[in-house]
Amino acid sequence: MEQRTHKLTSERLVGKPVRIEPGYAEVELITTEEMKVDEFGLVHGGFTFGLADYAAMLAVNEPTVVLGKAEVRFTKPVRVGDKLLAKAKVSEDLGRKKIVDVKVYRGDEVVLEGTFHCYVLEKHVLESP
Repeated sequence: MEQRTHKLTSERLVGKPVRIEPGYAEVELITTEEMKVDEFGLVHGGFTFGLADYAAMLAVNEPTVVLGKAEVRFTKPVRVGDKLLAKAKVSEDLGRKKIVDVKVYRGDEVVLEGTFHCYVLEKHVLESP
């Protein structure tokens, strides 16, 4: 399926789409040195969240989709060099509002899980009235 939204997203910072289907997407991210926050190589949670958010947007895959709210749980720490895979599925389609369930995996381990409330706007959020 063709990617219809968030086409200029940085693969280096929030991942590369590996699968897009109606109501479903998978995005992969390999964490890098620039993402670490300390000498242990802990990756800032914002990058893991960004990966999950991007996967949610691609699961909806509408040009004007935006995130309204997210409820997430970080379940495991992420380290530099980890290969992450986000799997996002639209669980409720309420017209312009879509509820998307996302899990981010490192191998078989879930490192983040959450519910993303996405909205498909009539026009781009930054477009003038």
